[in-house]
Formats: sequence, structure tokens, C-alpha cells
Amino acid sequence: MEPDLFTAAAEDRQEKDPSSSPLAVRMRPRTLDEVVGQQHLLKPGSPLRRLVGEGSGGPAGPSSVILWGPPGTGKTTLAYVVSKATNKRFVELSAITAGVKEVRAVIEGARRATGGFGKETVLFLDEIHRFSKAQQDSLLPAVENRWVTLIAATTENPYFSIISPLLSRSLLLTLEPLTDEDLRALLRRALTDERGLGGAVTLSEDAEGHLLRIAGGDARRALTALEAAAGAALAKQDAEITLTTLEETVDRAAVKYDRDGDQHYDVASALIKSIRGSDVDAALHYLARMIEAGEDPRFIARRLMISASEDIGLADPTALPTAVAAAQAVAMIGFPEAALTLSHATIALALAPKSNAATLAISAAQDDVRRGLAGPVPAHLRDGHYKGAAKLGHAQGYVYPHDVPGGIAAQEYAPDAVRGRRYYEPTRYGAEARYADVADRVRERLGRGEPGGTAPS
Repeated sequence: MEPDLFTAAAEDRQEKDPSSSPLAVRMRPRTLDEVVGQQHLLKPGSPLRRLVGEGSGGPAGPSSVILWGPPGTGKTTLAYVVSKATNKRFVELSAITAGVKEVRAVIEGARRATGGFGKETVLFLDEIHRFSKAQQDSLLPAVENRWVTLIAATTENPYFSIISPLLSRSLLLTLEPLTDEDLRALLRRALTDERGLGGAVTLSEDAEGHLLRIAGGDARRALTALEAAAGAALAKQDAEITLTTLEETVDRAAVKYDRDGDQHYDVASALIKSIRGSDVDAALHYLARMIEAGEDPRFIARRLMISASEDIGLADPTALPTAVAAAQAVAMIGFPEAALTLSHATIALALAPKSNAATLAISAAQDDVRRGLAGPVPAHLRDGHYKGAAKLGHAQGYVYPHDVPGGIAAQEYAPDAVRGRRYYEPTRYGAEARYADVADRVRERLGRGEPGGTAPS
């Protein structure tokens, strides 16, 4: 890194008085081996290992990389480790304050350093998604000719926020949200490490659990809250950070909710039953409890997808696509913004017309199969594409529905054992009324208009 006079003075002060820096800064790893989480990116021979000089010899130099992940997952930390571990020239820019002029100045300096001293330059560009297309274009010659090795960080989907030419010239590395175990290891290190709190305070078990929940996979948020709580405890001359102290400090009450115990299942059950009962306000209450307790947003999204098929089905055919879209969005954005998406889906599902006809239909069909009502597939429906199939009578007499007026061929499709069984009994709620009419017309054309073969309930 090339600090100016003021930056150098600030860094010198931090070295002489570490406590002047935030805990999150003091606890930044000094090597890749100290990094918590993201182990899928830190294997031997990985691009990040090669950037710090591990096995980077030969004709294949280290590639430029784009680090994509939620806030607090270690993008800046990884760049910091590279800056400390590499013997290359390291320059840092932020897309919030830098423009094309600053980028070109860095590139020109890199060219001079390479040509005059044979020293390579690593450029860390934070929040690259804030750069316009023209600003990103200005990076292309330097990356393509390897005048600089780019490390770019973004919280936005790079396929939408970064130009294709830059993406194609870089390796995209996806950072995952930190797990509770990752954050727990980080917090305990911060409590005992001399760079951190040096054993000045301890953290109670329930306070630790609450801290993990409010962190939401964000290491920076976890360390910031820990530092604030430690300051409050020391001010009261307490040797332990209690749940009460933590709540007073971060202004966020601990929700009585155990993600591994009964509360986890009770609240999740109450959410789904409130949606099923069309009580949108109760559903939002239980959703809020799960969010505030630090529940994995992907778990909530999975429950909503199940609810869309189990309790709504074809009464509102848009329910499942809405829930699936919510799950995809949640996986990409994480908390806190994921709360908006989960609210959107929960409201849509709670207010949708309800039908469990699809649930009852597959349950009845599975019940028949389990009771042995299967039998051979009718010969005319069997595969007739392989040699000798015709001699076995396979596909013989099959009527191709597209050749029949109306597109419905009146032939037997079910095995003899379940001939005439009716599994799907649509309701007349919402959009399913239309499907009920279609099912009646089709069954009549197939000669199955009478419901005498309805599957047992």
C-alpha cells in the first residue's frame, strides 16, 4: 500500500496504541491461515494463496479476482492479508471516492513500477459495483496486460453489476455467510488475544448465543457489538459480559428462541399454520420472531415454498413461483434486506386462496402404491424406441394425442390395478375453479366422468 503522510501517521499511532483502532480492525487476520471461514477459497494452490506468493512461480501468474459475498464475510480482510503477506506493491481504492482519474494514476504507477523496478502491483478496489461502465472499462487494459493484479470486492451480483469483459478477465470467488461456529471462534479469539480484549472480560453462554444471533453471519457486526458490550461491562467493573449488559448495549432484546430446541419448531409451525389460516398479521409476527432470533433465512424460505404447495396449490398458481423467487433472492442478498423479501412472500401466501387438493392427491396416490396397487404399465404406453420393442407389443396401439381433435386421446393410461381411480379432487377456491372445470371436461373425454373410482381418503 502507498500511504500518504496522514495515513502513515494514523497507522503509526495504531501500532503504538492498538486500542485506538476498532476491535474489528485489530482482529483482522495477519495470514490466510488465521482467516475464519471461507475455507473453500483457501485451499493450497487457490488464487488467494497464489496472490500472497504461495506457489506463484512459473509462467502462470496469479489471476485477478472478484470477491462476491454479503457484508462482513471477509472481503476486505482477505485483501488486507494479501497486502501484508505479499512482496508486491499494494494499492487500495474505494469505488465510493475514486474515479477514472485515480484509476489511471494507479495504472500508470503500476506500469512504471513494473518497467523500472520489476515490481508487480496488486490493486484492491472496494465496492466495485459502484463504478459506472466507463469507470470499469478503464481497468480493462491493466487487467488484460497484467499491469495490475486486481482484487475487487462487491456485495452485489457481479453478473448484473460488473461488465462482462472484466468478469471474463477475472476469477469470481463467492464468499459464504459465516457460520455460528466461525463467529464463535472469532469472538473467543477476540476475548483472549492480546490484540483484542486480552482476557479483560469473559462472555456468558447466553450472551454469546444472543451475540451470534444479532450478528447474522457478519463478523464485523459481531466484533463491534462485542467491543461495545465489553466497554459497558468494564465501566460497571464487571468481569463478565452478561445477556443483560449485551441487551442494554446493542438495544436489541434477546428473543426467547432456541434454534436447536422446541421453540425453533413451535414458531416455524405457528408461522405455517397462520399462513394456512390466512391470518397475515399473525404470520408476520412469527416471521419477525424468527428473523429477530437470527433464524437462517434459507430455512424460512424453504418452509414458505412447502406451504405454497401444501396449502395453496392451484388455488393461486403464482404462490409457488413467488416462494421460489423469494428463496433465490434470500440466498443472494442475506439479512437484513432478506427480511423484506420474506415479508413479501409471507403476505402473498397468507392472503392467497387456499387449497390442499394437490397435497391430498399425491398422498392418496402414494397410499395406493404402498398398498401394492401398481401393476404393469399398459403395453401401449411402454417404450417402443428400442429394437425388438414392437415384437413385445410395446407402444402398439398408442394414440398420439396431438393427432386427435382437442388433443385428448380416449385411451387407458393407468394400470389395471388403479383403473378409474380419481386422486385429484380440485376445490372451487380461487384459480383452482378453472382447473376443476378442465379436470371434469378431460375426464369426460377419457370416459371417466363418474367419480366412482375416487381414491380413499
